[in-house]
Amino acid sequence: MKLIAKIIRTIIVLPKLSSPLSVFPSASSPPLSLPCSVLLFGLWLCHNTASSKGDHRVPSKHVALFVFGDSVFDPGNNQFRNIPNDSKANFWPYGETFFHFPTGRYTDGRILPDFLSICLKIPLWKPYLAPGKHYLLHGANFASGGAAVLPEYSYEGPASFSEQLSYFEDVAGLLKKQIGDEEAKKMLTEAVYLSSIGGIDLLASEVYINGTQAQRQELVNMVIGNITLGIKKIYAVGGRKFAFQNVGPLGCMPAVRQEALQEGFNSSDACYEELLNLATLHNDALAKANKELETQLPGFKYLIYDYYNFLLDRMKNPAEYGFKEGFIGCCGNGTFRGSGCGVKPYELCSEPSEYVWFDGGHPTEHAYAQLAKLVWKGGPKATKPFNMKQLFELD
Repeated sequence: MKLIAKIIRTIIVLPKLSSPLSVFPSASSPPLSLPCSVLLFGLWLCHNTASSKGDHRVPSKHVALFVFGDSVFDPGNNQFRNIPNDSKANFWPYGETFFHFPTGRYTDGRILPDFLSICLKIPLWKPYLAPGKHYLLHGANFASGGAAVLPEYSYEGPASFSEQLSYFEDVAGLLKKQIGDEEAKKMLTEAVYLSSIGGIDLLASEVYINGTQAQRQELVNMVIGNITLGIKKIYAVGGRKFAFQNVGPLGCMPAVRQEALQEGFNSSDACYEELLNLATLHNDALAKANKELETQLPGFKYLIYDYYNFLLDRMKNPAEYGFKEGFIGCCGNGTFRGSGCGVKPYELCSEPSEYVWFDGGHPTEHAYAQLAKLVWKGGPKATKPFNMKQLFELD
């Protein structure tokens, strides 16, 4: 079996569904509320009480966040896709830490968009594809585990980037019908559009195994080119403020290191350098593309936060950030617990917060919380040129 087939199978628990939508909440399916413990946690996450430099309170204007991406942002959309049950994160121990039951999120608890919702004081995310009415005045989360950018790497199951863009266009049209063109335009212009996409394409291409540097650059150009087209579609509907999570250190994921070692693509248990180099190539191109868009599209504003080095630093120096283990997953089987989380037989750590990785390809809730704090407040080399709170406040 090819390396990529195994890796993707382990880092997404493997994807059109229609459901009635409304910009107003339904009594039968209210938004997830925020308990007192979550609100208290928000004081730590979203406010900088130790420093008088800057105001990190929730923005004063109405806020909306639209989320696009793959499994690191998926709040459970894949539960409502026509895919095998063992390719969803809707079984134990996913969700064990915060929700105490599996929600379809690919971690032990909350993901980055959930923590941002706490800072924004809006409900935790309901999967966009979940049946029932939806409250869309604060945005929607379209992310789907395994989502790719390029058609040739868009598997039948996940909602691809282009399909997610279609969902967004449906929502924009619905908003215009229900709250009027003027109010909808204002909302869509003030909203932030957050995305984490492209990693699946880099893995699926396999150019990092036997491709030339020219082939790797060609792949990156194609992925970034299609992401750019997606940004322009959102811009055409009214979007002006964009936030991007760059691709993480793919070659260091437990799933990749484990399979590369077993398949003989790597001669040691070190990170797979060829895949790290491809991720870096992608991230450099993403930064360049946004700078170009800033000059091409009037009113275009963006931030990119460095997910790649955020994870890599915590993997190499776990104790500095309150972790005990940086390279092995909390849940799974194999040398690095890189696969099979929740599929017997598997191992499960007693304290996920001590681990950077929950399974073979997804961080723990504790790691996501640290990332959210950094994204919201900013930090040295962490977010460019704004932090998330500043981006929301921009006119």
